[in-house]
Amino acid sequence: LSSGINAEYGVLQEGLGYVCLVRQSMTITRAKVEIPIPRKRRGSCTNHDKAMLRFFDAIGQAMVRHIDFAVVKCVLIASPGFVKDKLMEYVLSTERPEFKPLQEQKSSFVLCHSSSGHKHAVSEILADQNITSRLADTKAAGEVKALTDFYAMLNNEPARAFYGPQQCLAANENEAIDVLLVTDSLFRSNDIAERQKYVQLVEDVRSYGGTVHIFSSLHVSGEKLGLLSGVAALLRFPMPELEDLTVDSDDSDSD
Repeated sequence: LSSGINAEYGVLQEGLGYVCLVRQSMTITRAKVEIPIPRKRRGSCTNHDKAMLRFFDAIGQAMVRHIDFAVVKCVLIASPGFVKDKLMEYVLSTERPEFKPLQEQKSSFVLCHSSSGHKHAVSEILADQNITSRLADTKAAGEVKALTDFYAMLNNEPARAFYGPQQCLAANENEAIDVLLVTDSLFRSNDIAERQKYVQLVEDVRSYGGTVHIFSSLHVSGEKLGLLSGVAALLRFPMPELEDLTVDSDDSDSD
């Protein structure tokens, strides 16, 4: 995973499962679930099936307790065979109210194959570039939508959509920013004052109830925002005077 991507991982096999948080280079075990599963008997699978439902319920409860979707944007469920698929089928179909947070975030889940349900399988999954790419796309889904909304607003109501530092800072002075889009590369500037300027902008927008989307410069959505100076904003109300600011700054640069 690229630096900064946080993800929850569930690795499982029949009767054994782990819920892990992967943060940069660290893997933290949040929960271990182990339930004996009787073998299927010829002519009857009742005991096996009941035990699997108890197992799926326990894994689901562990995910509810340990996954904070305010921080984690994607959850990867891995297993041999179809255990992962049956788990998700159970989680998404149950009517138990405590599972509702998982059901509301179903687009955040990514399913994949692993050789086992033991914790070491996480390293195996992290080494798969196809999986890390899918995770990045899942994590960036909110940013992709925000950028699409920005382009739509730019076309339909241009007085409510602006990009560039001067325009966004001026809008912020009026507490006009509804949604702020900013690339993470701006926080890595060698200029300390430049970094602090964007940190303050993010804090300001959040303080008056605006939404902030921080884009990864390693994802295509972040690259696109980078072409627009790396910072853009959707406004709560039209500010056509910012269009004049754009013209003035361009003129002053050319003098």
